[in-house]
Amino acid sequence: MFKNNKGFTLIEMLLVLMIISVLMILIIPNLGEKGKKVAEDGCDALVSLVQAQSDTYLLENGSHAKDLDSLVSAEYITSDQTKCKNGTELIYNNGKVTTPNSDD
Repeated sequence: MFKNNKGFTLIEMLLVLMIISVLMILIIPNLGEKGKKVAEDGCDALVSLVQAQSDTYLLENGSHAKDLDSLVSAEYITSDQTKCKNGTELIYNNGKVTTPNSDD
């Protein structure tokens, strides 16, 4: 006798799924870009940390460490801190810590 109008129609469900799909298409590429930015910022932070430890080594020992391995053996940094999470090796030259793609 009476039709139950409390549910959603197929058209309404398809419309909602289409809107969600469009939003996902717009959001997912931005997440990948944010991941790259986070990795770069993390690497910059690691360079700053290792530079600070190198400066501490200089203050406590009166000379720069020979290389990053010297900082590791003296327990100023760990072996994990000689390269960034993305695999970029840190460069240590006469007390200055950089990465291959840095402007310094």
